[in-house]
Amino acid sequence: MLKSFLSFLLAFPLLFSGLNMCSSQAATDRVATARKNVQAEFGEHFGKPVFIRIIKDDRDLELWVQEADKSWRILKTYHIFGMSGDLGPKTAEGDEQAPEGFYRVYPRSMNPRSSYHLSFNIGYPNAYDLSLGRTGSFIMVHGNILSIGCFAMTDARIEEIYTLVNEAFKVGTRYVPVQVYPFRMTPERMLEEQENEHYEFWQHLLPGWQHTEATDTPYPDKDNE
Repeated sequence: MLKSFLSFLLAFPLLFSGLNMCSSQAATDRVATARKNVQAEFGEHFGKPVFIRIIKDDRDLELWVQEADKSWRILKTYHIFGMSGDLGPKTAEGDEQAPEGFYRVYPRSMNPRSSYHLSFNIGYPNAYDLSLGRTGSFIMVHGNILSIGCFAMTDARIEEIYTLVNEAFKVGTRYVPVQVYPFRMTPERMLEEQENEHYEFWQHLLPGWQHTEATDTPYPDKDNE
């Protein structure tokens, strides 16, 4: 019995290594298949700089792309299937709120081995959040539809978004901006919300919304510095 137990202990690392290799291969295959499909669908826009704008109230994720003439446009708008909480910022770990603000996705943020098909970390909390004492971690855009505190897409849609973000890094993009707004911050809507407890914070976000609406370019925020 002891000999059998010792043999099991010696074999366990090899078993774990084999499972890890299978997981890595599955992730590699998933990304490769998605890349092939996305390249076929998006053609000339494949491998260009992108940024993301999220409007929580509409459950919209806009994927913007930079054209050859350096102008930006919305390439596609995706429906966010899973998102918890209410309008307003995320302030604490476990509050089940999806954040609002200006974030950045780096190459290290990409997770092809996600339990939620594919995912990437948007970078909450940023420096501004930290200055306000906000806590939380691992806020993702991911697949698998369901989410608490993240932004969940269908698996087919996250394959498109993930791939276009990932390809942007291959053309020299240092980070992909992610702008998250509570709603479309028109003058009329801001007037309606002026008694809201989050109004002061939303005033902080307003210049970002106005910048993109006026120039069709990502907002050069300082919240991550």
